[in-house]
Amino acid sequence: MTRIPCVLMRGGTSRGPYFLASDLPADERARDEVLLSVMGSGHELEIDGIGGGNPLTSKVAIVSPSMHPEAQIDYLFVQVLVTERRVDTAPNCGNMLAGVGPFAIEAGLVPAVSPETTVRIRNVNTGKLIEAVVQTPNGRVSYEGDTSIDGVPGTAAPIRLTFLDAAGAKTGRLFPTGRHVDTVQGCEITCIDMATPMVLIAAASLGKSGHETADALDGDRTFMARLEAIRREAGALMGMGDVTHSVLPKPVLLAEPVHGGTISARYFMPHACHKAIATTGAIGIATACVVEGTVAQRLLGASAAGLRTIAVEHPRGRLEVALQADPQGSVEALRASVIRTAKRLFDGAVYVSDAIFGPAGRAVGPLVS
Repeated sequence: MTRIPCVLMRGGTSRGPYFLASDLPADERARDEVLLSVMGSGHELEIDGIGGGNPLTSKVAIVSPSMHPEAQIDYLFVQVLVTERRVDTAPNCGNMLAGVGPFAIEAGLVPAVSPETTVRIRNVNTGKLIEAVVQTPNGRVSYEGDTSIDGVPGTAAPIRLTFLDAAGAKTGRLFPTGRHVDTVQGCEITCIDMATPMVLIAAASLGKSGHETADALDGDRTFMARLEAIRREAGALMGMGDVTHSVLPKPVLLAEPVHGGTISARYFMPHACHKAIATTGAIGIATACVVEGTVAQRLLGASAAGLRTIAVEHPRGRLEVALQADPQGSVEALRASVIRTAKRLFDGAVYVSDAIFGPAGRAVGPLVS
C-alpha cells in the first residue's frame, strides 16, 4: 500500500481531503485513479474510501506553490463523482477554497504574520485569482471565532475571500451568449459566467415557487428532466459544446426572497439541488442582480438600483456577497467578496494500492492548468 499524506478539512459548506500536489502522482490519469480510490467513488456510500456519499463531501483540493507572478498558491479543485467512477476538474469550488489559505499556511507554503495573513491564490481550474484573508494571531492559524455561516453548525474564525477577476471563468465572457436574456424551450434564461458558468431561471417559469426544499425538487423527476434539457441547450449556446457529461453550467432557480434577503435561489450541482449554495454560484447570482435586463434583475425590479451587498437566500439560510464596482464602470471588472469559515478536522495519511498509485512517481513542481 502507498501512504499519501492529507488533511481532511471543512471548507465553507463542503468537506474533503486537501493534498500537496507533490504527494500525488505526476501523471494526471494516475492521479485521478488515486483520487477515485481514496474517495471510494463508484459506490453510493463511498464505503471503501473517505468520501461522504454526497457531492458536497466528495471534493478534493490539491495545493502547490504557484509560478504565477501575482499568486503564491495554486489550487486545483477536483469533484469526485459519488456513484460514477469519474472526476471533474472543470468547475471551481468556492467553499473548498476557504480551506486553501489555512492549509497552505500550515503546510509551510505561505509565511504567517500577525494578526492576519493574506494568501493570493490562483485557481487552476479557471486561471482566476482570489485573495484569502486568514486569521493568524501570533503567527498561527486560528479556526476559532464567532463568525457563523448558514449551513454549518456553530461558529468559527472568518475567512474573507475576494474574487479579483471572476468574470468569464470558463468561457472568457461574463455573458457567453452576448445577451442578458435568452429563450430556451420557451423559457427565459440568463447565461452568466462569473466565478462559474450558470443558467439562471425564474422558478415560476418552470412551475415552481423557488422556495421548495432540495429534496422536494430532486424528487420531481419530470421537473429535473426539463431542467437538464434546458441546461444542455444553454451549454451549447454558451459555446461549451455537449455538456451532457459535464457538471457545467449549473442551473439555478430564482425567486423573490421570503426571509429578508435580496433574492432566493435553488442551485443545482447540476443533477441534485445543493443543500445550501455554492460560493461561486452566489457570486454569479449577485452579479446578475445588478446588471440591467437579466432574469435576476427583473425579479428585483427597482430595488436592484444601487445594490452593493446581495443576500442570497438558500435552503439553509443566506449568503451575503459584497460587490466592489470598477472605477470605470465595467461590470466585467466587478470584484466580489464573501465571508466563509473552515475547520481542520484531522491530518494523517490515506492508503491506496501500489498498483493504483503506479510507477509514474509523485509530482514535482507547481500545478499546471
